[in-house]
Amino acid sequence: MLKRFLIFSILVLFAAQVAVASDREDDTSRTRKAAQVFKEIMDAPDQGIPHNLLQSAKCIAIIPGDVKFAFIFGGNYGRGVATCRTSNGWSAPMFVAIEGGSVGYQIGGSSTDLIMLFMNEHALHSLLSDKFKLGADASVAAGPVGRKAAASTDLKLNAEILSYSRSKGIFAGVSLNGAVVQADKSGDQALYGDKVDRHNILDGKVPVPDSARILIHVLQEYSR
Repeated sequence: MLKRFLIFSILVLFAAQVAVASDREDDTSRTRKAAQVFKEIMDAPDQGIPHNLLQSAKCIAIIPGDVKFAFIFGGNYGRGVATCRTSNGWSAPMFVAIEGGSVGYQIGGSSTDLIMLFMNEHALHSLLSDKFKLGADASVAAGPVGRKAAASTDLKLNAEILSYSRSKGIFAGVSLNGAVVQADKSGDQALYGDKVDRHNILDGKVPVPDSARILIHVLQEYSR
């Protein structure tokens, strides 16, 4: 009996270690893909996010379209990363998920990259919550496109979150009303450990892991 219990315990421990390793690999893949998506968008001629908005944003979330997107009960689901400005630059990434049937991630088999700019303190607090609904808990608007594009005064004053999408190479502002954004705690725990605190991550109190340095470098390069 004792022997069986020991064998079972070893198997459970091994399975847990494999799962954590897999989650860490997924974290690394998501972070690198987020960096690639953002760089490709900002390098596209006459496209990209206006520099003045990027420089004003308190946080940014990037949801790569080809990482873990799938239809779930008739809706859509995607996972990505979020990072916030600190006194020393951008913070280590926090992992997030977004879901909602109105978003239309993979209609017709085409995946969509999403970017969200969090423009004020209320938007930041929403990001730190376990879950919030775009358009209800935090106002969201389609962001203007073009590195030199000027956002309207109303947009700057009223929109807490500006959202963008890229599908089949076309980058544009997109309305995400009704979509739900939530913390991906399993991603945070796999990379930082069980005692991780999301506030500490986005406050810059958690060191940027080596796997996320490329993302932080890209964000710093384009948000100077």
